Amino acid sequence: MTILVTGATGRVGHHVVDQLVKRGAKVRVLTRDPSKANVPAGVEVAQGDLLDIDALRSAFDGVSTLFLLNAVTGDEFAQAIITLNIAREEGVERVVYLSVFEADRAVNVPHFAVKFGAERMLVQMGFSATILRPTYFIDNELMIKDVILNHGVYPMPIGSKGVAMVDARDIAEVAAIELIRRDQAPGKLPIETINLVGPDTLTGPDMAKIWSDLLGRPVVYGGDDPSGFEENMASFMPKWTAYEMRLMAERYVSDGMIPEIGDIERLTTILGRPLHSYRDFAAAIANAA
Repeated sequence: MTILVTGATGRVGHHVVDQLVKRGAKVRVLTRDPSKANVPAGVEVAQGDLLDIDALRSAFDGVSTLFLLNAVTGDEFAQAIITLNIAREEGVERVVYLSVFEADRAVNVPHFAVKFGAERMLVQMGFSATILRPTYFIDNELMIKDVILNHGVYPMPIGSKGVAMVDARDIAEVAAIELIRRDQAPGKLPIETINLVGPDTLTGPDMAKIWSDLLGRPVVYGGDDPSGFEENMASFMPKWTAYEMRLMAERYVSDGMIPEIGDIERLTTILGRPLHSYRDFAAAIANAA
């Protein structure tokens, strides 16, 4: 049977596709623009998006398992609701859903609340699902690397509680493993939730010190000011997006994103290897600068 991957051209999705192909799975991706899909040989491409009912129904034809990743947009919840309803109509009950760390707690952050709503749908509608809850993506740092390199400031208001940032490659590999496990299961598996975290819980000053060490020059932490961060972000992205990022940053400052006991060990057991670290990610950028 076929595994349908949404969000297949993004930072996580393309790694998921690669990992599934590596493991011999039959894969179909849903994308608005097939010419930009750039998928491995043998991967089927279906044109459409998560609000296109006819395209969704067509994309689900012959599908056994769904990887649901929908981007942070103004209509994210509508996308999730429609996709899960169409999946149910088409007889697809095996799902791996990309949610967010502590989606049930940070309910004032729009995309956290949306993802918790989708989690509840998976439970109440009786899907056989793995819910993946990643922390802040290490790869998001690509958005701020120029500020770090050119101005000597680590600008993300991470706070002093600590965030265990996770690498997109680790997210994708766990997702692929879970997709294949559910796809190949002889019967319906219970719902499981997996926290996706990094190996180190780092504060804002910790981040600045890592960059200082790697660059051989001072990098200072910009401080715990989500409102200032919002103002900077609003200069090059939609204001609602910048505001949402502020709300998310406020959660980092107030609560952090701290792994639960056993999270790191569970992930290393699933992957059979250590998790990618923030320092290694930063070192690759510093060495290329």
